[in-house]
Amino acid sequence: MQLRFYNTLTRKKEEFVPIKHGQVGIYTCGPTVYKYAHIGNMRSYVFMDELRRVLEYNGYKVKSVMNITDVGHLVSDADDGEDKMEKSAHETGKTPLEIAAFYTEQFMKDIDALNIERPTVCPRATDNIAEMIEIVRSLLDKGYAYETEDGIYFSVEKFPHYGRLSGINLAEQRHGARVEVNDFKRHPVDFALWKKAQPNHLQQWDSPWGRGFPGWHIECTAMSKKYLGETFDIHTGGVDHIPIHHENEIAQAECWLGHKAVNYWMHNEFMLIDGGKMSKSLNNAYTLADVVKRGYSPVELRYFYLNVHYRQKINFTWDAIAAAKTAYGKLCAQLWAHKNGDVATSPDVLKEFRDRFEAAINDDLNVPLALGVLWSLVKLPKSKDVYDLALSFDKVFALDLNKVSQPAQSQTDVPEDVRLLAERRLAARKEKNWSESDRLRAEISQLGFAVRDTADGYELSKK
Repeated sequence: MQLRFYNTLTRKKEEFVPIKHGQVGIYTCGPTVYKYAHIGNMRSYVFMDELRRVLEYNGYKVKSVMNITDVGHLVSDADDGEDKMEKSAHETGKTPLEIAAFYTEQFMKDIDALNIERPTVCPRATDNIAEMIEIVRSLLDKGYAYETEDGIYFSVEKFPHYGRLSGINLAEQRHGARVEVNDFKRHPVDFALWKKAQPNHLQQWDSPWGRGFPGWHIECTAMSKKYLGETFDIHTGGVDHIPIHHENEIAQAECWLGHKAVNYWMHNEFMLIDGGKMSKSLNNAYTLADVVKRGYSPVELRYFYLNVHYRQKINFTWDAIAAAKTAYGKLCAQLWAHKNGDVATSPDVLKEFRDRFEAAINDDLNVPLALGVLWSLVKLPKSKDVYDLALSFDKVFALDLNKVSQPAQSQTDVPEDVRLLAERRLAARKEKNWSESDRLRAEISQLGFAVRDTADGYELSKK
């Protein structure tokens, strides 16, 4: 069954044709390791993982590369402000190397917990400085870049296709409209390939232009080409990368190489929090650890992610994750019954469900539709055949369906609205909001159920 992906560059779904038969190269923009990743960040890596799993399900051998940014990413993506690693170092009193090592380890623990397969290669920017310098030198020699007092900049006006990915019009850009004014730039959208460092800058290397450090955009071009070749299949990232980072990657790579560098650009949409933006000032930049503290497992968060297509915004609320927990629990309970089922399911019926599942995942990763197929499947008469087919689907979902255990008897027949109230009450108790906890207990009681607090959370039973 033919795979089709939405290509941001062409703004349409296209049949996927790999460069090499049976093999796929994917590059994903990885984390800047100066702080903990939040759950909005993690959506990008669940998307990366779903893409890889769908390709592998279809028989492809996948080489997945995800960089670790440990230098050069400034507070503004458009070359302004302090280096994020440098800023964190000044705030904590630790070295950039110590900070990068700590947050890289934490990030890897998070992706492991979310059942995200680790990429084949995870190169660090600081290990590839020489490759970046060579690309910058080449762009200068070819006339696509110029040197100023503070660095080496790429001249976007030298690349006639600039704006093809994001749709921006260079003629409409003005100083201060998109980026802060930089008097050294010839055009306000020109971007840094190399920044000359002040003597007290904590991360700097020798270069033909003096001591300095790479621009953020050049890092991905250097590492993707080093590990995947001059042209590779798929580049992924969040939609926030489209207007600056990925637009700049295309420009510098194609001018350096003289040909197309990436065949398919794929981007996941934003995560909203309570319908709005995630922000430190609003105290809603939740991490995976925050979600776990509220009583939700990483696999339940993954289930929550999978219920919305990667190209649609997803709205995180505590009620929504509570509903996902309830639904996931019901799915596991259904699957447990099939594990011990004694009814034989017709091969034709099983094939119909497999075909529906594959049609969904192969149509631009329609994982929510594929989950719907799974829910329909588990409603069949109890059968080990159904259980086995569901486990084959889980090669894509990665929801630990092979680990389902017998549900507690008292929990199997609880209506979803009652379970949702119990989840909200658990969250209230963790916040020490006792009045809300008591109110929710009374509401649960009015619906004919009793809630008992336990070390792991709660138990519900009919009164």
